[in-house]
Parts: sequence; structure tokens; C-alpha cells
Amino acid sequence: MPGNVRKLRDEDINPCIEETDASKKCLEANNYNKDMCSYYFLRYKMCRKFWNNIMVQRRRNGVRPEMPTANERKEILEEYKEKPY
Repeated sequence: MPGNVRKLRDEDINPCIEETDASKKCLEANNYNKDMCSYYFLRYKMCRKFWNNIMVQRRRNGVRPEMPTANERKEILEEYKEKPY
């Protein structure tokens, strides 16, 4: 598997793997009709926006790594009753 693909599948790097997989699955199920999958695309976009804001906040506070690890993200999401996106 090429390095960039492996990087996208790494849970510590990509916080939106679940949303990515759901979008792909929807496209495959609907014969790649993007109109049928707009909900999944929106959810992915909101996921990326949420974690990007977290990353920017951590960068401003000098926290390393800027993107929380998979375990840290679970703790952050536990503060919310459900996913904020």
C-alpha cells in the first residue's frame, strides 16, 4: 500500500475514517450518483471542520501533536453525548 494511502487509513492521523468509508459505501450502493449521498458528504465535511478547529486550537496553545491521537479523540467525543457533526 502506498505511503499516502496508508497515512489516510491511520486512525491517529485521519479522524474521519468512518465518515470517509460511509461516503464511499453510499457511492458504491447508489451507482456513484453523488446526489444520493449528499448527507454523507456533508457529515464528512463537518467532521473535517470540527477536527481542524481542534487542531488549530491545539496549535495556538502549543500542544503537540496538533492532531489528537485516536485515544485522545475518543475522550474529546465522550464530552459530547453524541458526535458534534
